[in-house]
Amino acid sequence: MKSEGDLGGAARALLDRDEVEGVLSGAFYTPTDAPRSRAKGRTTGAATEPGAAPPPERPQHYKVICISMYTEDLERLDEMVSALKARGMTKANRSALIRHALSQVDLDKIPKGI
Repeated sequence: MKSEGDLGGAARALLDRDEVEGVLSGAFYTPTDAPRSRAKGRTTGAATEPGAAPPPERPQHYKVICISMYTEDLERLDEMVSALKARGMTKANRSALIRHALSQVDLDKIPKGI
């Protein structure tokens, strides 16, 4: 069995700290006054108390999504992020690299068998 320190190192190698903190701060550590529905993650229909502050608005400029990727593609992505960080781009992460790659895509050059 691996020690807790070994598992922490593996998690750090796999997960980007900025991305994890962003998700956790928006989803888990944001206080709410109203109970939340488990099924949809929305506040229940209960009326707000008079004088209570309205819930903060969620950011509309991005969404947290889940995609599946082959392990070898993830390894390549992580190697590229590590290379960027070694070049001094300390804020490089998976999301930023994928966003940059999307901005470079020429749809006319995509093979038909994609």
